[in-house]
Amino acid sequence: MTVSSSRQMMRLLHTILFVSVLVAYTEIVEATTTGNKSVEVTKGINGLEKVILRQTHGSSVEVYLYGAHVTSWKNEQGQELIFLSSKAIFSPPKPIRGGIPTVFPQFSNLGSLQSHGFARNRFWTIDNKPSPDTFKVTNGVFVDLLLKPTEEDLKIWPHRFEFRMRVTLTPGGDLVLTSCIRNTDDVGKPFTFTFAHHTYFSVSNISEVEVKGMAKLDYLDNLQNRTRFTETKDTITIDSEFDRIYLSTPKKVAVLDHGNKRTIFIRKDGLPDAVVWNPWEKKAKTIVDLREDEYKYMIAVEAAAIEKPVTLNPGEEWKGRLELSTRH
Repeated sequence: MTVSSSRQMMRLLHTILFVSVLVAYTEIVEATTTGNKSVEVTKGINGLEKVILRQTHGSSVEVYLYGAHVTSWKNEQGQELIFLSSKAIFSPPKPIRGGIPTVFPQFSNLGSLQSHGFARNRFWTIDNKPSPDTFKVTNGVFVDLLLKPTEEDLKIWPHRFEFRMRVTLTPGGDLVLTSCIRNTDDVGKPFTFTFAHHTYFSVSNISEVEVKGMAKLDYLDNLQNRTRFTETKDTITIDSEFDRIYLSTPKKVAVLDHGNKRTIFIRKDGLPDAVVWNPWEKKAKTIVDLREDEYKYMIAVEAAAIEKPVTLNPGEEWKGRLELSTRH
């Protein structure tokens, strides 16, 4: 190769390198500031860190690192789809009332831990380098969160784990929560857990709401010592305190809010059960972080794994996925 051709080759390589860097930089700028999507880490209530996901058409999601707790999901019109109590306490170790609490490793009082476990009142971290094998390629803007047990956690639940959660806002404004729990114990101990995304939906009025997808399913009635019954109605409506665990539910459930002329679709994988809950008037008065009349404006429909707890041997992992979408 001549000196001249060698110089030409070097110029070509420099040009290719410059263009590659420019393209990469442009993609980063477009992704984070001026393009289709953005991620912002900022301070929320009481200085607690939160992540805001935005799409340019107007939809957004807010998730606090405390509890990996989604506290807001708005559609492109800016309408709030998630209920958050006006009296919610953003003061650790208190859990946040409303939004989407993450229930792990214990649902309710089904074990020796505090009700609903400890994941919802622990500080999670942003996982900037997730394993490419953990989640599939995501279409949308997202944040990856990570929870590992502290030494204090190991005293009350002696199992080592990694809980990774990806919170995604899709280009169409859907909210997707993808969970991956791995047993990282190095002494050969399996562990068993129950799980739920305790989703509170914002509704016009509970009298205007129907839940579809539970017809002819067995359920455990929490108001009757978890006695097992079979649902006889095609559509669930609520006119008194309601607290049921529906078993082996379909992968798609719908919440119809006739007052807002809106339907929210719940699609789920790895989460066979579904809890439907509303405290109603009497119980609402006993909940200190819920305004007395707010039961009218919320319904909890929770994608869960309760009846058949999940068992993981060392090195094994479990994945669950919850997708929320809306249609007028």
